[in-house]
Amino acid sequence: MLNFLPGPIIAFLSLSLYLLNTVFWLLPILLFALLKALFPFAFTQKIFSYLLDLSASSWVACNSVNQKIFTQFDIQVTGLEELNKKDWYLVLANHQSWVDIIALQRALHGNIPFLKFFLKKELIYVPILGLAWWALDFPFMKRYSQAFLKKNPHLRGKDLETTRKACSKFKHKPVSIMSFIEGTRFTQEKYQKQKSPFKHLLKPKAGGIAFVLDAMNEHLTTIIDATIYYPDGVPNFVDFLFGRVKTVHIEIHTREIAQELNGDYFNDRAYKISFQKWLTQFWHEKDERLERMILTHNQSKDSE
Repeated sequence: MLNFLPGPIIAFLSLSLYLLNTVFWLLPILLFALLKALFPFAFTQKIFSYLLDLSASSWVACNSVNQKIFTQFDIQVTGLEELNKKDWYLVLANHQSWVDIIALQRALHGNIPFLKFFLKKELIYVPILGLAWWALDFPFMKRYSQAFLKKNPHLRGKDLETTRKACSKFKHKPVSIMSFIEGTRFTQEKYQKQKSPFKHLLKPKAGGIAFVLDAMNEHLTTIIDATIYYPDGVPNFVDFLFGRVKTVHIEIHTREIAQELNGDYFNDRAYKISFQKWLTQFWHEKDERLERMILTHNQSKDSE
């Protein structure tokens, strides 16, 4: 709508609106968070959780309106018809830019439960945000290093037990858990340093996703395989603010979480090998899909 304005003005106005929107919705989130902490009863917890998710979803919706006002940010998504808001999802995507999160939030908003991320237990102590994350039921995980467990073997398995307990609330409440399993954004420097066997992806990190699957166990039923492609080149957040990001393509595919994907990754060697094979194949399929998206775009450009 206002994308004819100069880039610096678009960046200033849209960033101001993002900040205003965040502050606006953070206030009711913090209020409901305090009430949720003060009234720890099953009935009230359910009500406040609903109001909190509604506030967070409204924040995403307003951000999307902001994008439509100031930019030509066009998200082309396929596969949304496979989704619904009453299922339990694990969302797995390739990671190239901070814009990935914005694009996924906008693409999936209203189609699945509000996206949540696993957070380190220590982040619960971050002022204001820690309370908001806790209230929004972001699952916090406590992980012990192998070196720590060697010195304290009696604590082996306690980190997973603690995380499972934190996730028990999702038994009766649909949830979407988001994970970028490359662990970091793709860059050519990281790609070359890793000597990645994939054409367009970094190596996936099996340990983290296996931990999530084990912790959530029966609380997740379906994997959303989201493949993100920027036909005009991978943008950074500044490019996004200045309205330089025109198009992003997202392909959505779903698959049931098979029983054999659940197991003890850190203590069962046979399961660990099996899971790594599954994840490698899963990632090769995503790599091939991304290659096809690139070829299709290039052929379309050549025919113009």
